[in-house]
Amino acid sequence: MKTKKGLTLLAACVLMLGILGGCGGTKNNTGGEAQGNEGSKTVKLTMWGAVPPENGPQEVVDTWNAEHPETQVEYVRFVNDDDGNLKLDTALSTGQNVDLFVNYTLTNLDKRIKGGTALDLGEFSDYNIDEKMGTDAATWKIDDKYYGMPTKKNALFFALNKDALDKAGLALPTAWTWDEAREYAAKLKAEGFKYGLVQHTASLVDPLDSALVKNGYVKADGSSNLDDPLITKWLETLNGMMQEDATTPPLGEQLTSKMPVENMFLGGESAMINIGEWLIRSSNNMTDFPREFTIAFAPVPRLADNEADFVKSGGLGDFISINAKSKNKQAAWEFLKWYADGGMIPMAAGGRLPSSNAVDQQTAITHLLGDHADTYDKASLEFVLYGDKTPTFVRSIAQEIVDMRAQEYEKYFLGSQTAEQTVQSMVKRHNEWLKQNQ
Repeated sequence: MKTKKGLTLLAACVLMLGILGGCGGTKNNTGGEAQGNEGSKTVKLTMWGAVPPENGPQEVVDTWNAEHPETQVEYVRFVNDDDGNLKLDTALSTGQNVDLFVNYTLTNLDKRIKGGTALDLGEFSDYNIDEKMGTDAATWKIDDKYYGMPTKKNALFFALNKDALDKAGLALPTAWTWDEAREYAAKLKAEGFKYGLVQHTASLVDPLDSALVKNGYVKADGSSNLDDPLITKWLETLNGMMQEDATTPPLGEQLTSKMPVENMFLGGESAMINIGEWLIRSSNNMTDFPREFTIAFAPVPRLADNEADFVKSGGLGDFISINAKSKNKQAAWEFLKWYADGGMIPMAAGGRLPSSNAVDQQTAITHLLGDHADTYDKASLEFVLYGDKTPTFVRSIAQEIVDMRAQEYEKYFLGSQTAEQTVQSMVKRHNEWLKQNQ
């Protein structure tokens, strides 16, 4: 009897140990570890980004997961707007499942650094960001530190209808001014287009920042430099194209109609568009945007006459940070290095070109153009992506200044104040802001 009781007790203990072992085998927290059947541990990472999964991110993580069973990555999409960034910031601050996240502006990055959620990558010594990404990477440094890694080459350019360009007898520019672009727009409109040039409202203001990055947003005496002569030139040139030449849409019409400028270019209503590498995602979509013309590319024009004084919008983007509170920082770092040095290649089909020099340029272009390479002027594309050595900038001024300027120059383009009044108002409001934020 004693033996029977002893065996019964032993069996119960074994059963209890088995249950306890099963209960302790997994962790569901961010960056937690799941224990496999044979005791091996699998690290789970979660990466947040704004690109739809079907435009590359899902293929990226699927490739990584197949090659790295010990570290599995899940991609979570957030929309890159105020609500979407608030969702990410809330997840970061409340300890939700975020191990890596993409910053799309310096303003958002700075806020996350101050919130203690972006890791200083200086604790890793096996990867030189400056050497891999080039001098443009330094734009993302804060207090001389990298709180993440820029992974994407921002490429802004003019895309042109090459068939129309050839018909009008116009050479493909490799360096030009806004005065010349205005002339091109007029001559191309004469070929039967509704507009010579269309552009997103975000691109519209790039020439203003281009001038101020070079000449300074603030003068030596600490006052606003928004009365730089090139600002007036930008206002009057663009307004002349809207009102006098009718070669680009009036801003009021564009704002009220939410004009689909990419559709207008691809649909043959405009001969040129001021845009970036994301155009290729749409121009390769021959189902929704069928076209028969070849697309050529030119650098964005400059306001200044002297080419040596030109700094263009561009630089590097898709700045990926590691959550400083992640439980698996080393695993996140290994994934980030892999992603930057070629793992992100599937993103090229959606227009996101790797910035790392570890990635072959021709491989990137091949993925970018896909099955429609013969519908592009490849030589001009290679030039604007890799051959144009014009210095670049990433807009880093306070959002309050960006909003203030827009309020004033919109009044001018809508006809409610003159260029002189616009400049005076911008300077006055900028000086007030400078005084309040000394």
